Amino acid sequence: MNVGDRTLPRILSVLLAAVLAAGLSTAGAGPAAAGQTSLRAADPSVIRVGATYISVQSLNGGIAVRQAASTDALAAAPARQVWTDSRNLGEVWAPEIITDGGRYYIYFTAGRGAAHRMYAISSASPASGYTAERQLALPGGKWAIDGSMFTFNGQRWFVWSGWAGDTNVEQNIYLSRMSDPLTPTGNRFIISQPRESWERVVGNPYINESPEAIRDPNGQLHIVYSANGSWSDQYCLADLRLRAGGDPTYVWDWYKSNGCLFGSNRATMMAGWDPTLHVNGPGHHSFVLLNGDIATSPPAGPRFPLMFHAVPKGTPYSWENRYWYTGTFCWWGNTTYRRANVPGPTTDTGFSIKFFE
Repeated sequence: MNVGDRTLPRILSVLLAAVLAAGLSTAGAGPAAAGQTSLRAADPSVIRVGATYISVQSLNGGIAVRQAASTDALAAAPARQVWTDSRNLGEVWAPEIITDGGRYYIYFTAGRGAAHRMYAISSASPASGYTAERQLALPGGKWAIDGSMFTFNGQRWFVWSGWAGDTNVEQNIYLSRMSDPLTPTGNRFIISQPRESWERVVGNPYINESPEAIRDPNGQLHIVYSANGSWSDQYCLADLRLRAGGDPTYVWDWYKSNGCLFGSNRATMMAGWDPTLHVNGPGHHSFVLLNGDIATSPPAGPRFPLMFHAVPKGTPYSWENRYWYTGTFCWWGNTTYRRANVPGPTTDTGFSIKFFE
């Protein structure tokens, strides 16, 4: 990819980050540079409804919702418990909040070991009145985590990370159609496996997880996901782009970025993308979209809000040291993804994504 005409914006973003870093405290003294919040947690999911930002997180054996006037203010907002694991389902992971038809839906993982499955609750209000949990009958009935629903070209879809079989060999990204926000229909379709060298730096198992849908300014669908083990600083974000006019259920209509787009290790970054300055292992992000709807995905040009979790540089990398961070992203045009030894054209050019701490 020719990035010569984009060198100046990249230099300016680096200089801006350096200026911010010079004027803010370090991680050990409270919220630090590069958008670190005071919230020591993982897996942010944030949407905007009107002028209110709404987040959801796994907390106290259940799920809590926060509301604030900005992404920066979410960490200080009261955490309202909206669901508790009264049936002792097990670990509660990675809730995702969206709106559909005037209702709020929170999708989350619960279970132990090979029993992790996807569940959903819903309410007419973001922070109270949720229904009892309902397990989603995902096709295949296999281990499933990190799922969420989106609508693309008039069709509801569910996207998640799961196993092909009943053992923990690798985590793949799957899609299925939804007839309504709670009802999967038809088959599951694999759209990504962790088979590239840069997403196999840390394994046992090799991982593609935390898929998040967004639509680019050309109307093409992207699924941005986390690669490599979340227990290591090799954790990073990568992109799947559906070719123009492509079929979301056909794996070879998806083109994968040739490296991480947001990560802390230069060796795994896609050419033209730089590693982070302030954090290690950024991942499991949330595009902060109006109503959580990819139809409101931003246009080309400006930067838009992003949240992700990461570990501050200089801090030992562990799950316990992850914080929520605010950041931004923008579309990056004329970007070619390349592949080999698979059906279909070997290259596809379109929008990619730049992420900023």
